[in-house]
Amino acid sequence: MKFFCKTLCLLLLVATASINAANDNEKGWTLSCNNYQTDYTGAPVANGTIGILPWQEPFSVRHLILNHVLFELNDKSGVNCTVRGINPFNIIMTVDGQKIDAKNMADWNQQINMREATHNTTFTADGKVKVSYSIAALRNMPYAAIFNIKLKALKNTEIEFSNAMTVPQEEYQTPRHLHKSYDAGAIRVNILQTNALTKHGRYDVSASTLFIFDKGSFQYSCTDKENAHASIKLTAGQEAELSLVASECTTHDFSDPYSESEREVIYVAHQTVKSVMAAHRQCWDELWQGDIEIEGDDEAQNVVRFALFNLYSFCRQGTALSISPMGLSSQGYNGHIFWDAETWMFPPMLLMNGGIAQSMIDYRTNRLEAAKTRATTCGYKGAMFPWESDDYGQESTPTFAITGQFEHHITADIAFAAWNYYCVTRDHNWLQTKGWPLIKAVAEFWTSRVEKNDDGSYSIPGVVGADEYAEGITDNAFTNGAAITALRCAVKASKAVSETAPAIWSELADKIRILHDAKGVTMEFAGYKGQKIKQGDVNLLAYPLGLVTEKNQILKDLEYYDSKIDRENGPAMTFGIFCVQYARLGDAKKAEEMFRRSYRPNMRPPFGVFAETATSHNPYFATGAGGMLQAVIYGFGGLDITDEGIIQHKTVLPASWKKLTIKGIGAERKTFTVTNGHE
Repeated sequence: MKFFCKTLCLLLLVATASINAANDNEKGWTLSCNNYQTDYTGAPVANGTIGILPWQEPFSVRHLILNHVLFELNDKSGVNCTVRGINPFNIIMTVDGQKIDAKNMADWNQQINMREATHNTTFTADGKVKVSYSIAALRNMPYAAIFNIKLKALKNTEIEFSNAMTVPQEEYQTPRHLHKSYDAGAIRVNILQTNALTKHGRYDVSASTLFIFDKGSFQYSCTDKENAHASIKLTAGQEAELSLVASECTTHDFSDPYSESEREVIYVAHQTVKSVMAAHRQCWDELWQGDIEIEGDDEAQNVVRFALFNLYSFCRQGTALSISPMGLSSQGYNGHIFWDAETWMFPPMLLMNGGIAQSMIDYRTNRLEAAKTRATTCGYKGAMFPWESDDYGQESTPTFAITGQFEHHITADIAFAAWNYYCVTRDHNWLQTKGWPLIKAVAEFWTSRVEKNDDGSYSIPGVVGADEYAEGITDNAFTNGAAITALRCAVKASKAVSETAPAIWSELADKIRILHDAKGVTMEFAGYKGQKIKQGDVNLLAYPLGLVTEKNQILKDLEYYDSKIDRENGPAMTFGIFCVQYARLGDAKKAEEMFRRSYRPNMRPPFGVFAETATSHNPYFATGAGGMLQAVIYGFGGLDITDEGIIQHKTVLPASWKKLTIKGIGAERKTFTVTNGHE
């Protein structure tokens, strides 16, 4: 009962946020909160390289995350972990000498504008100044972010902004603070810079900030090389604008990150804030060519678009980087790359944004050699991808978790994703040079991993499946099913590149065991007795693997395992998978039930940030967002990836949905629609 009441309260809060968003001028594009005292989980803004986590306090930024480029040994976890960046935004505002905080602030409102990718806050400071500020991680400048501040005086007043940088002490060595003042072309710049080595000296990080304002408006000063100040006197009714731009660069990407971080803030000063923000918005206009529109359900529209917004925010084309479970919102799961990328986030991106999908799959092909080394280390052939991958493509699972040694299905998941990438793009050159070598090496791994039984069938013993509550099991349904799928993909890929596949690949695909109990239910593993499971495992055989196609079998497995799932501590993705299957089976009511379960218990106020489980509060669980998006795209939308490309199945919609429109699908950027009751 306690859990039910807590969930109900959260749903009411999320519903309130949805109503607020629906009433905004930009219906379906904004999420708002005007209650400073509400339970608060921050929503990140990111550009695929830099992630910023704003909070409710004036000008507050909790931390900055850099995408998969800063990996340093962590003494606490014992493995390589992502390192937080230097936080360049620690703005303090004073009005007539009084620091502005919750005690002297009124009319507070925050809004996330998903169309423009800005995090916006307004309030009245001490009854004297109307303040609005906007935070953006610049999509057009991957290593830069900006605060844009607008002021309107209600009374004659003096205002000062000060800013200093903070360095996470436990993750860095002693920082070096610099202040540089010089003419950069026709502009005088006053740059605050902080440089620091990561704790074990692997990387050097440099952050630079620059206040930008009209000449003659603000007065600038700097104290102790660490604190920059911009002050102004305003008369009642007078307005002013101020920007603080920051850039953060590292030796992972630049031989001279110090000069580069300076160059970038100077670039903004010369280009002007207005033109840089216009370029940022143009980049997001291009991203939003891949969009989902839902008519008749404002809640679903906001939730679905917010999920897309975050996945777009957490990766970018051309980087060959992927998305960790918490994206660029936090250091959750140490910033490692799991099966979450290929199984949960890649399928929506593969259809909605080919550039991001290519980066995600290139992340794996670029680390094929590391996967081959890992296979050799464990006594296998081919390539064995790590359960938790760091930037080097090596195993980074903490040693206390045996998932690192035994959750082998990830190797098959990656091959399946690679084949699907080819099916969508039809990029034969990519398949020949990158995809085929990976898929082939995965098939070689499974050939060395299986064991032959006396009856001629094959088993895969000693694994951890998608249901991580079961360890050291044999013939796990999803592991075996994923291996079968990977082997069949390898056979098809060999034909596509005019190679001859070893006959053993087809033999294994036909003879690896999938077990059933006396009632015909697919067994999760040999000896399974109905225990509680962390998340769906067997049900993944129907979708996404497509190995179970008979309606009665799909229903039997759905109904059996629904009651076995851990509702409190299991992740949300299972119900997205259930939604896909019920929608394709034509059961609109059951599909909607599963769709709501795929996100409602996991949404956190005030903006609906996705948490991993019904009881956690970690922002932002990108994996769950990917699962929920699959419910819409592959379930209600009926889209599917076949060997011949993208098709659309007949499907159903929730009763309240009038129309579902999915835009920007595939290389041709097609639009698919479903109206209620019709394809």
